[in-house]
Amino acid sequence: QVTLVESGGGLVEPGGSLRLSCTAPGINFDISAMGWHRQAPGKQRELVADIFSGGQTEYADSVKDRFRISRDNAKNTVYLQMVSLKPEDTAVYYCNAYGVFGHRPYDYWGQGTQVIVSS
Repeated sequence: QVTLVESGGGLVEPGGSLRLSCTAPGINFDISAMGWHRQAPGKQRELVADIFSGGQTEYADSVKDRFRISRDNAKNTVYLQMVSLKPEDTAVYYCNAYGVFGHRPYDYWGQGTQVIVSS
């Protein structure tokens, strides 16, 4: 079983920035789609951004002008650059790697990293 490793969370003031990283060891990273999701207290987990193997990206409407997802295939790492953070961005952020390999679908997740936006 593969577990992704997120890092970079923390406490930041409104208007501040953070960069989250997610490393995915032991997978075919360059063919995988990578996603960032978040779950706020009392709410369902939601998709924040995806980046596909060809570099295409998609974003939730609530973040698309403030967050940027990118990937470094040489490092098996996906990033989420977050700027102009708002209190409503407070959540546990999770990354996942998904796709199909050998006709078998896969979807691996990390343990999450906490982001708190507060003054």
